Amino acid sequence: MAKNNSKETPLMQQYNAIKAKYPGALLLFRVGDFYETFGEDAVKTAQILGIVLTRRGTGPNGALELAGFPHHSLDNYLSKLVRAGQRVAICDQLEDPKATKTIVKRGVTELVTPGVAYSDNIVSQKSNNYLAAVYFDKSVIGVSFADISTGEFLVAQGDAEYIDKLLQSFRPNEIVYQKSKRKEFHEIFGDRFYTFHLDDWAFTSDYAMEILTKHFEVASLKGFGVDKLSSGIVAAGVALHYLNETEHRNLKHISSISRLEQDKYVWLDRFTIRNLELVATVNDNAVTLFDTLDQTSTPMGARLLHRWIIMPLKELKPIEERLGMVAFFVEQPDLLETFTGHIREIGDLERLISKVGLLRVGPRELCQLKKALYHIEEVKKSALNANDPYLSLISDQLDICLTVREKLENHLQEDPPALLIKGNVIADGIDEELDRLRKIAFGGKDYLVEIQKREAANTGIPSLKVAFNNVFGYYLEVTHTHKDKVPEDWIRKQTLVNAERYITPELKEYEEQILGAEEKIQQIETRLYNELVQEVAGYIRQIQLNAYLVAKLDVLLCFARLAIDNHYVKPEVQKNKTLDIKGGRHPVIEKRLPAGEEYITNDVFLDSDTQQIIIITGPNMSGKSAILRQTGLIVLMAQMGCFVPAKEATIGLVDKVFTRVGASDNLSSGESTFMVEMNETASILNNISENSLILLDEIGRGTSTYDGISIAWAIAEYLHTHPSARPKTLFATHYHELNELANTMSRIRNFNVSVKEVSNKVIFLRKLVPGGSEHSFGIHVAKMAGMPPRLISRANEILKKLEIDRTEGQSIKDSIKKVQNQAYQLQMFSVEDPILVKVRDTLNNLDVNILTPVEALLKLDEIQRIIKQ
Repeated sequence: MAKNNSKETPLMQQYNAIKAKYPGALLLFRVGDFYETFGEDAVKTAQILGIVLTRRGTGPNGALELAGFPHHSLDNYLSKLVRAGQRVAICDQLEDPKATKTIVKRGVTELVTPGVAYSDNIVSQKSNNYLAAVYFDKSVIGVSFADISTGEFLVAQGDAEYIDKLLQSFRPNEIVYQKSKRKEFHEIFGDRFYTFHLDDWAFTSDYAMEILTKHFEVASLKGFGVDKLSSGIVAAGVALHYLNETEHRNLKHISSISRLEQDKYVWLDRFTIRNLELVATVNDNAVTLFDTLDQTSTPMGARLLHRWIIMPLKELKPIEERLGMVAFFVEQPDLLETFTGHIREIGDLERLISKVGLLRVGPRELCQLKKALYHIEEVKKSALNANDPYLSLISDQLDICLTVREKLENHLQEDPPALLIKGNVIADGIDEELDRLRKIAFGGKDYLVEIQKREAANTGIPSLKVAFNNVFGYYLEVTHTHKDKVPEDWIRKQTLVNAERYITPELKEYEEQILGAEEKIQQIETRLYNELVQEVAGYIRQIQLNAYLVAKLDVLLCFARLAIDNHYVKPEVQKNKTLDIKGGRHPVIEKRLPAGEEYITNDVFLDSDTQQIIIITGPNMSGKSAILRQTGLIVLMAQMGCFVPAKEATIGLVDKVFTRVGASDNLSSGESTFMVEMNETASILNNISENSLILLDEIGRGTSTYDGISIAWAIAEYLHTHPSARPKTLFATHYHELNELANTMSRIRNFNVSVKEVSNKVIFLRKLVPGGSEHSFGIHVAKMAGMPPRLISRANEILKKLEIDRTEGQSIKDSIKKVQNQAYQLQMFSVEDPILVKVRDTLNNLDVNILTPVEALLKLDEIQRIIKQ
C-alpha cells in the first residue's frame, strides 16, 4: 500500500483513514456494486474465499493487491471469513453517489467477529453464539455471556475453577478480557478459545453500571437479582461495551440480564462434560448425548436442550414438574402430535425476534413472525384444553400479541420478497400516495396505450406510436406521410429517414412521474416498513417469553417422544442418598448397535450405608467404561427431567458428578497422561460432597504397576473413610489387588464384568456380577485388534511363565529377568513362520563336511532369496 499520501487517489485516502480505525479487522470496502479489499486484506480474502487476487498500478511501493466480490453475495462470503477466525469490518456507502459531486461518504456500519454475529449463514442453528467477557478481579473472576442472535445475557462470578467450568459448558465463540491479564488468562483457561483483549479502562465498576443501567433504563440492577455480583457486573458492562464498539447499538432484544445460580444446578466440572461426551467429543465420528436426545422440532428447542444437558437441576420440585409433563405427553400421544405440529411451524422465533431488535429483519421473516403468532394461539388453546395444571400455566403466560399480528396481516403483502429493496412489500390500501405511484409505475403501459389511441383519433394519424429512448425519454413518432396532421403544440425533437419524433407537455409530465415513481415507491415502502418494524419491536419481551415457553414445550415433547420410541421409563427422583438402577442401558451406545443386536442391561445399586463404593474388575473391552458412563448419563438425564433407559430407576438427588474416564496427553502444556489423570483426580477429591456421584476408570494406569496400585488403593480408602462425606462411587480397575479392600472396608463391594471362555476364546458377556475377577484377558484383546500371530504366541508363552513363577512365590521382577534370559537362548526357528521354516529345512539338509566354499556361497545366496520373497 502506498505510503506517499500525495500520490494516493481520494478513494485510497478515504480507505486508509477508515482502515486505520480498525487495524485488527479485515475491511470490506463498498465501491459501487462490489465490496473490495486491498493489500494484505486482499491476500487473506482471496485465500480464504478462493477468489481471484489481482494487482493494480506500479509505483515506488510496488503494485497494490485487490480482491472483491458482488455486494449481493455478502452473506455467503462473510460467513466464510468469520468462520476462518477473521474480524470483518463492513464499510458501506452512506449516501447516494448521484447526490454528490465529490467522493461518496463511507463508514463502517458493522464489525462482525466470531462472537458477534447473527446472520443465519454464520451462526449454527442448534447452538448459541456466545460472546463471553471475563474480568479478573482481586479475588474472584467475573464472567458474562451475551448472544446477540438470541438476546440472552447471563452473568456469574466465582473462582477460576468455576469460571473454567462455565466456559467449557457454554463454549463461547469469542472471549474478551483485560489486555494486562493475557498471561493469567492463558495460564488458567489455555488457548482453546478465540480471544480478543481490550484496554483496561473498560473494566471498571462505574463504567459498567453506567452502561448497564442506561441500556436497561433502570436506576439499579436489583430488579434483575445481579446487584451483588460486583465482578460479574463489570464483565457484563464490558460485553455491552464491546457490542457498541462493533457498531451494534440496536440491542432492544437484550431486554434483561440473568444470574447463573450455581446452587440450582448439578456441578459438572469440565472433565465430566468432556468425559461423558455430553455435548461435544474429541473422537472422530463419535456421537454425543445431545446428538442422541435431540428430536426437537425447532432450533430454539435444540439450544434449550443443550442448556438442560450441561445444567441438570438439583432441586426436586422443578425436576418433578418436568417429569410430570413428560409423563402426561407419553400418555397422550395424540396431544403430543398436535403440539409438535404447531411448534414445528413456529420455527426459530427466538432468533427471529432478535433480528427485529437489531433492526435487521427482512419482510419474509416478518411474515414468518405473523405465521408463528397464529400457531402460538393454537398452542395456547391446546394447552388450555389439555386439563393439566402445568400446561394451563403455560397457556396463561403465552401472549398471542393480537395487535401486532393484525398489523402484520394488514400491512404486508401475502408473499413479500426476502429483501426490502426488491419492492412490493407493503400491501395495497395502506398509503394513498403509494397506491397512486404504483398505478403510475406499474400501470404505465396501459396509460401509454390510452394516450396513443386518443392522439391517433384526435389527429387522424392511424400509424401513430408512443416509444421511449434514453436521449429524450418518451416521444410520439409520426411517418412523413402524416406529418402535415401534427398539431402545432407538439415539439419536434428528431428527424429520421421515414419519420419525425415529437414530445408533448403531457408526455413530459408523465415521464417525470413514471421515472420518479419507482424511487418514491422505495422511499415510502422503506418508511412504512421501518415504522412497522419499530411497532413490532415494542412487543419484543412478550414474544421472547413466548419463544422460551415454546422452546420448553419443544424439549419436553422431545423427551416424551424419546420415551415412547426408545422404551425409557420415568425415574423416581427422591431426596435421599440411594441410587438404584435396574436394567440400565447406555442411551448413546444402544442406538449405535447393529440392527437386531440387543443391548446387555445392567443393575447398579449404591448408597451411603451399605454399598458406597463398587470396585469393578474385568477384561479390557468387556464394558466396564460403558457401565460407568451409562450410570452417570442416567442420573443426569433423570435430573434434567427426562425419562431414562432402564427398567426401573430410583435416583437420590445428586449435587455433583465427577468422572475420571479416559485420558489424553496434554503434551503441548508439558503434561503427560499420568499428570492429566492426577489433575482430574485431585479436582474430584478436593470437591466431593455427601451427595456426589464419582465415576473412576483405571486410576493409576499411567505410571508403574506398584505406583498405580498404591495410588488407586489410597484413593478408594480416602473415599471410604472421608470424615464428612460418603460419595457414591463406581471404581473400574484392572488392578485385581483392589478386590482385597472389600475384606477390610465395610461399604466396598466387588463386582466384575463377566466373560466366558470357550475353546481358548473369550466371549464378552458385558454383565455386571458380584465378585472380583482374576484375569484381564489383555492378550485376547490384542489378538482381536489384529496383532501379528507370532507376537500373540510369544505373549502367551511369557504370560504362562510369569503365572507359574507367581504361584511358586517368585517376584514379578525376578520372573521378568528369567523370561528375558530365556529369550536370548530361543532358537530362531521356534516360531512357525513359513519362510523361516523353509530356511530351517534348507540348513538342516546341508552336510557342511562335504560342502565346498563355492557351494556354501551358492547356498547362502539361495537362503537370501527365500528371505526376500
